Amino acid sequence: MSQVKENDTVKVHYTGKLADGQIFDSSLEREPLEVTLGQGMLIPGFEKGMIDMKVNEKKTINIPVAEAYGDVRQELLYEVKKEQLPPEMTPEVGMGLASKDPEGREVQFRVAEVHDDFIVVDANHPLAGHDLTFDLELVEIK
Repeated sequence: MSQVKENDTVKVHYTGKLADGQIFDSSLEREPLEVTLGQGMLIPGFEKGMIDMKVNEKKTINIPVAEAYGDVRQELLYEVKKEQLPPEMTPEVGMGLASKDPEGREVQFRVAEVHDDFIVVDANHPLAGHDLTFDLELVEIK
């Protein structure tokens, strides 16, 4: 029986959890994830965890911060004066915002803190700073 190796295209069902058991994403209610390994489309720990799996195999992998979305980077936290926000906006912690960078690309932020005169927005990936656990089931090797 064949096993997953580098550069294979695979289909995998997954459930991603934080250290406290909170589920942040799952493919179980939709089609399995189809991806070609080695193209940088997945976090490194997820790809490594699938190597040598066989079709229909299930396993749980633990991915440390360094092989997931990395540490929270302080340089991606920005203070924004409330006067720079649309007047109808009432910012709340956790709210998603978008802005354009100087090249015109959209950048996603989350409101991290709300103060009287300013807010702090966070451009880190929402899962940065977290160890992750994934329950995997390999569905197919193409």
